[in-house]
Amino acid sequence: MRTKLELIKGDITEIETDAIVNAANESLLGGLGVDGAIHEAAGERLLQVCKTLNGCKTGEAKITKGYNLPAKYVIHTVGPIWIGGELNEPELLASCYRKSLELAVEYGIKSIAFPSISTGAFGYPIEKAAPIALKTVNCFIADNPTELEKVIFVLFSNEDFELYQSTAKGLEIIN
Repeated sequence: MRTKLELIKGDITEIETDAIVNAANESLLGGLGVDGAIHEAAGERLLQVCKTLNGCKTGEAKITKGYNLPAKYVIHTVGPIWIGGELNEPELLASCYRKSLELAVEYGIKSIAFPSISTGAFGYPIEKAAPIALKTVNCFIADNPTELEKVIFVLFSNEDFELYQSTAKGLEIIN
């Protein structure tokens, strides 16, 4: 059965999936937006484990347990800071989604939830980021149709949700 791709409006820290993805900074020690919310909801043990991971490079991903979150795992990925699109930002953003999905498969994760990576504090324009996110995930699903059961994009605001929805319809990829 092909992986189901969903878009929802909500709070990623409350999603019951095998894993949620944290739009982290390179230190992995918490920060603003999604990163801060995940660290707060997961509790002190997440921070203690993240201190042992020696950070994470942009475009890469690392995994921890979810601790106090409903999700069993947190996949931490570091998206690019938007500098105008000339410093490989699109490729690095796509890599965040791909590397997160690869880790999910490696750990036997069947359901995963993504935020909109890099579109908050890192300033990536969401209208440029959404097609990259959706296309990258859709390509991974096409290449690995039975590895995952569900991939969810969890958008925090109505505006972000509507933009992802219209982008997905335009790309004809929501099933």
